[in-house]
Amino acid sequence: MSLTNTRDNYGRVARWLHWSTAALFLAAYCSVYFRQWFTEKQTPENLTALQIHLSVGVTIAVVVLLRVLWRLSTPQPADEPGTPLAHRAAHLGHMALYGVMIVAPITGYLGTGVDTDFFFLFDIPKFESTALFQTVVADGMGLDFKTFEKPIDFIHKDVLGAWLIWLLIAGHAAAALYHHFVRRDRTLLKMTTGG
Repeated sequence: MSLTNTRDNYGRVARWLHWSTAALFLAAYCSVYFRQWFTEKQTPENLTALQIHLSVGVTIAVVVLLRVLWRLSTPQPADEPGTPLAHRAAHLGHMALYGVMIVAPITGYLGTGVDTDFFFLFDIPKFESTALFQTVVADGMGLDFKTFEKPIDFIHKDVLGAWLIWLLIAGHAAAALYHHFVRRDRTLLKMTTGG
């Protein structure tokens, strides 16, 4: 299997980036749901789950940046036969997924009220502690962190986290399974075995 994409398949790099992103989003959800369902606020377990969630979020941001750069610099495999409407819907779905993969970590960082102890190795200061926050938000917009955080948290938790990401992932997975089991084309194989 090639490192780069071919006309028929995604290469090793694209596959690694794709499946790593999927695993990281799953880890982000597992850590945040563990925190919400199985811990009490402000306990060591609660704060550890939060730090894991934040660390995974930072990792998602890095992997997604690499994904975008790789996608822009590498030709994509050819589309499977289908109608122009089906191809347009698939491309719009992928654009929506990329949008969510970019916006989720950014809003997560912007709306976090604590520093990120990145996998307990080093600290990443919270946005509120940065010069950018002071210059753009506090001085430029005249907002304190609580006021700034409210709409950011709404986007990150109530829109993206609560339903939009799940909807897009479910649609993406359903489309891949539809192509594999109903259409019997190579869509899913391009990102898995390449067979």
